[in-house]
Amino acid sequence: MPITIVRNDITKMECDAIVNAANSTLLGGGGVDGAIHRAAGPKLLAECRTLGGCDTGRAKITGGYDLPARYVIHTVGPIWQGGSCGERELLASCYRESLRLAEEHGCGTVAFPLISAGAYGYPRAEALRVAMDTCSDFLTEHDMMIYIVVFDRGSLLVSEKLYADIRRFVDDNYVSEHTDNTSRRHFRLFSRAAKSDSMGGASAMAAAMPMAAQLNEAVCEESAVPDGLAEAMAQIDESFSQMLLRKIDEKGLTDAQCYKKANIDRKLFSKIRSDVDYKPKKITVIAFAAALELSIDETRDMLMKAGFALSHSSKFDIIIEYFITHGRYDIIEINEALFEFDQPLIGG
Repeated sequence: MPITIVRNDITKMECDAIVNAANSTLLGGGGVDGAIHRAAGPKLLAECRTLGGCDTGRAKITGGYDLPARYVIHTVGPIWQGGSCGERELLASCYRESLRLAEEHGCGTVAFPLISAGAYGYPRAEALRVAMDTCSDFLTEHDMMIYIVVFDRGSLLVSEKLYADIRRFVDDNYVSEHTDNTSRRHFRLFSRAAKSDSMGGASAMAAAMPMAAQLNEAVCEESAVPDGLAEAMAQIDESFSQMLLRKIDEKGLTDAQCYKKANIDRKLFSKIRSDVDYKPKKITVIAFAAALELSIDETRDMLMKAGFALSHSSKFDIIIEYFITHGRYDIIEINEALFEFDQPLIGG
């Protein structure tokens, strides 16, 4: 199952288990810890008193009481001391131990906060990277739906330089209405004619008309309509499913390597493999394009197989174009950026 970043109050998550970024006493505190204790009610504190605290990097489980979740998994994250005191391994251990407990108790869905990223000072972008890497490793051998819950935007999840680069790319490419290349050529053609000083406006437009007609004729020739249904059916290209499987083979990947790298659920991949005419969502197509490290032209081709396109009237599409044209195919990094720009995430 995939990992999803969501913006929500973790105490409202309807999951089998939510994870509490606790302190070593397990007796409540500020931030997420205090919010979970308040929402769960006094019975949670009473059970926590019986647990004898918890060491950094470890986890313990209790009931959820008044929470929508059945369980609360309490884990103690490291205090950030510059990164040279084993903080990353301790933080990764928090996620591993929490997931181990969740599996032992039959949980199919688990929601994590960004452990240690609050009062403990762990840089948010690095904390998210540890969370995503550790959870991804766990999912290579287990089936579970994992949510990373961020309550508010706070500081950037992506680096400020990357955010600024993407913002410039969006600003440079975003248009309020999509126009295809042919329409743009026509617009430029008529604009140049209308502005010509050597010809009158009307005569310039008249001179431009034959050239525009030639362009239209060329476009029509490129997409000539077959005479009959049989001829049209004979021209059907490979489907999205066929292209995906071909590309997986060409890249030397296994099916599992591909769908896990794409953050796609195994069951969804099975549907795609078994149905040659499967129609995926756009976010699914783009996730596979990133996992396969396709070029921008290959990505457009794969999208077209599924009935989609990239448009400069969509900020989501422009962000995807930024990452692909810059050769940055990390699904986690792409989703971090999409999250920061309030766009839907790709993959699961």
